[in-house]
Amino acid sequence: MSSVSFASLGLNSQLQQTLQALGYSKPTSIQAQAIEPALAGDDLIAEAQTGTGKTAAFALPLLHRFNAVPTAEKVRPVRALVLAPTRELAIQIKESFFEYGAAQGVRTVAVFGGVRMDTQMHQMRRGTDVLVATPGRLLDLIAQGEISLQQVETLVLDEADRMLDLGFINDIKQLVKKIPARRQTWLFSATFGPAVEKLARELTTEARWFKAHKRNSAAQSVQQITYAVDNRDKAQALRYMISNGGWKQVMVFARTKKRADMVTEHLQDAGISAAAIHGDKKQRERMQALEQFKSGGIRILVATDVAARGLDIEALPRVVNYDVPQQAEAYVHRIGRTGRAGSSGQAITFVSPDERSFLAEIETLIKRVLKLKPLPALKDDQGQSVLFEDAMPGKRARAAKQSRGVQKTPPGTKPKQKKAVAQDNSEPEPPRKPGIRPSLLSTRSPKKGRKG
Repeated sequence: MSSVSFASLGLNSQLQQTLQALGYSKPTSIQAQAIEPALAGDDLIAEAQTGTGKTAAFALPLLHRFNAVPTAEKVRPVRALVLAPTRELAIQIKESFFEYGAAQGVRTVAVFGGVRMDTQMHQMRRGTDVLVATPGRLLDLIAQGEISLQQVETLVLDEADRMLDLGFINDIKQLVKKIPARRQTWLFSATFGPAVEKLARELTTEARWFKAHKRNSAAQSVQQITYAVDNRDKAQALRYMISNGGWKQVMVFARTKKRADMVTEHLQDAGISAAAIHGDKKQRERMQALEQFKSGGIRILVATDVAARGLDIEALPRVVNYDVPQQAEAYVHRIGRTGRAGSSGQAITFVSPDERSFLAEIETLIKRVLKLKPLPALKDDQGQSVLFEDAMPGKRARAAKQSRGVQKTPPGTKPKQKKAVAQDNSEPEPPRKPGIRPSLLSTRSPKKGRKG
């Protein structure tokens, strides 16, 4: 593939010039494999890791084709429909079309939930060549009579695995019925399981199947580290690592919306700038948090899997799995936020005892053993190496208290008995370490089925 160029793939000179200006020297593996057969009219099923240029692999041939054969209609019909599982990914895809097609004159519109529908209706009244959409909002707009898919030439499913995870299979089947049977279908995904394969075969005809990398794998440039951490210690461990490691830009993944908010509050209370993005946040809040994170205005972005899918952040050095994902495929997508486009990255996962079964499922999926390590030796206030638990704020506070003259009971001596007081027969609160919010300390097994 080293001799392949964008020119040899058949893209027009205008697109080649745009790609050169953007710093794209040569196609990635998935682009080199997919673009030529896409231009030739074939159906495609493509497996490629997150961050390897999947969006360009389907955007570039569409831009080339629509520029070569522009529509003559005053209100442009939807000629290509790109389905995405989340609003963030839909926005990213739309921006990529704008970036690649700046000189092409191809119109692109994105529609998704979480924002006013009337604004999207107004955009669609002018028509569009490419429509990027989340399935639910698209069905709502079709029901309102605002969108017709009768002239769609190409259907693209991006992150197909996540759409199935989120329960969009019935929505997808409804939408496919509204699209001409004679069309091209391209399906892209970083992870493939039996359900995705079944959907791919149902939607495509004699598809060309491409595998740019080993199935369900992460980029080799991502260093994967797993630490054994009690659930009650996760918040303090994260805070300590961020502060003492000098981490400047970190994406942290939490299992639920509630936990994402609690982790964010804990970091903010410690003086660490952080923001959360999840399904309960308004789109304006999510985009504002993302922009602040990209610009360096905040150090930590805490996200759920749903909100994080599709976030494209250049040169993100590190991600932390605060909670191990219950779906093994989500792990591949999480750590794919770092180590993108050939850069190096680090993925750190905190594994509590009740999450080890999830870790085993991840190891089975990626066909790799992720050896659990104890938390590393850290430095105390005097710069001396100590075990992590001895460096915890609660330990230091107790040590300082003892140094001020509060001595332990000497061995072999009975402690003095305090005067009897009225008994409180209510069940006592479980002990917890100072400074940690009680809601972050629960060691109960996580409830399955809850999504961010």
